[in-house]
Amino acid sequence: MNENYEGEELDNIVVLNDEEGNEVKFEFLDLVELDDEEYVVLLPVTEDGEEEEGEVVILKIEDNDDENAEEESYVSIEDEEILNKVFDIFKEKFKDDFDFVE
Repeated sequence: MNENYEGEELDNIVVLNDEEGNEVKFEFLDLVELDDEEYVVLLPVTEDGEEEEGEVVILKIEDNDDENAEEESYVSIEDEEILNKVFDIFKEKFKDDFDFVE
């Protein structure tokens, strides 16, 4: 399953469209660089604007081929090893700010 997301960022809230065209809100937590690629770490936000406790979402940033396009695409990551590496970097950076549950 290859989910493409396009979104815009507003005050740390990112609104993305899932593959069915539904808008989903996330809080932007961090940008992680790994092997010359960039990944965003997002936390789902409920309809009432509250953060959901649970899993973060990690997506790869892909620049659009069109140089004039201002939007980036966010693509889901299939590779568990990459996901784990990005999450480990994120956990290390924010170990004092969040309580992580394995």
